[in-house]
Formats: sequence, C-alpha cells, structure tokens
Amino acid sequence: MQNLLEELIRLLTEDERLVSEGKLLKNKVIELALNMDAGLIKLLLKNESIKRHFFAEIGGVLVFDKIKFQKFVSNKQFLPDSYTAFKNKIGLVNENGDYLSESREVVLAWPYKDCVLEGGQTKEDQKRDEIFWNETLAPDEIDRLLAPKVWTNFKRYDKDGEHALSENEKIDFSKENLIIKGNNLLALHSLYKRFAGKVKLIYIDPPYNTEKDSFRYNDNFNHSSWLTFMKNRLEFAKNLLKEEGIIIVMIMKQLI
Repeated sequence: MQNLLEELIRLLTEDERLVSEGKLLKNKVIELALNMDAGLIKLLLKNESIKRHFFAEIGGVLVFDKIKFQKFVSNKQFLPDSYTAFKNKIGLVNENGDYLSESREVVLAWPYKDCVLEGGQTKEDQKRDEIFWNETLAPDEIDRLLAPKVWTNFKRYDKDGEHALSENEKIDFSKENLIIKGNNLLALHSLYKRFAGKVKLIYIDPPYNTEKDSFRYNDNFNHSSWLTFMKNRLEFAKNLLKEEGIIIVMIMKQLI
C-alpha cells in the first residue's frame, strides 16, 4: 500500500490545480474525483498500478471507482499533513470509521418509512387513526389500494356551466383539462398508464396543520406520518414527469 500511496502522491503533484505552497490539496483531490474531472481521470490512467487499483473494465470500457478512490484519499495515511482547512476533522463516523457525511449508507429514517399511508378522504376520516400498509407484510393490500380505479360521475364544465355527459359520449383525455376529486394517491396510480412520462409540471399544496374543517385530508399528521404521506405520493408522481419536467411543493403553515 505504501508504494501505491507514494505513486499516487507523486502523480497528483503533476496537476498544478492540486498544489498550493508546495503541498497537495487533499480536499481538492476529492472534489475533482467526485466530479469525475476529465483532467484528473487522464492523469490517473497514466499509471498502471493506479489504473489497476481504481478502475474496472466493464464490457471493454474502463470505469473509474470514485467511491473507492475517495475512501483511499480520505484515509489518514494519505497526506496526513496536507494543506487543508480541515486538518483535524471532527464528526460522526460509522463502524468502519468513515464520516457519516461522506457515506452513502446514511439515510433519513422515520417510523412507517417502509409503508404506504392510505390517507382518508372523507370528513369522518379526519379523526380516524391512519392506515399504514407495510410494503413487506401487506403486498396484497397495497396492490389492491394502488390498482387503477374506475372514474365515475363525469361532468363537463364550459362557459355555460355544468353539464352531464351523455351515456355514450367518449372523452379524449389528451384534449381535455381534467379536475379529479379524490385521494391523490389513488388518482396518481390511475393516471399512470395514460400519462407516464408526459407531464411537464406537478404543483402540490399538501396539508400541513391548517386547522380548516373544510379540508378533506387528515390535517393533523404528526411528523413521521406526514413524511410517509409525502414520500408515497412524491416518489410515484416523479414517474409521470417528462425528462425535463419539474415538481413544485408549496408548504405554508396557516398563521393564527
């Protein structure tokens, strides 16, 4: 390992971007590696030992393992006295001694994270205990909940007001502006087949303790329930977006 350390240090000093006052900039090395900097990649490929250690050949293409490189450079044996603003770094580490801020193992966790929150839609549902279906323990219930639903009670609105549709009238969804009243989780899954990858903009204004009796969702979620409620809907809503589409979330607590 010592030979690899010495070879890497010697190689990196050839890049003037990585040197200040005669010393290597450790943080700059990591920054360029994580950004897959072309100059740094070309430099590393010059050395066979480094290429063999930090690159893998997949289907005839060399792939740079930037995470492995980052861990190697972050090791205290690499440039222990290097010029950096964080020479003596303090922070939380995992069992392997890696900083949590630099580890991909860190996730935001909360109760019911691996569940689907049904989300009541009637006024009576506002006071009920919310129903959480665990993704592992209740796959059948979740499949039934999220299966596309039949839309009923269609009405058409125009400049003359509200009109009932005739019995045999067909609707061309690509040419209509739709207002769907109902649980938005169920609506999203019912829209998927027809609108997946076609939506330019999704704008949502989710419930957040507005204390309005007229609101049809449970408006008194605790934090973990609210996170689950949002996670279920946002993760799936992304499937409807075009590649250049965007999601806007409006959250504003009512001022009393």
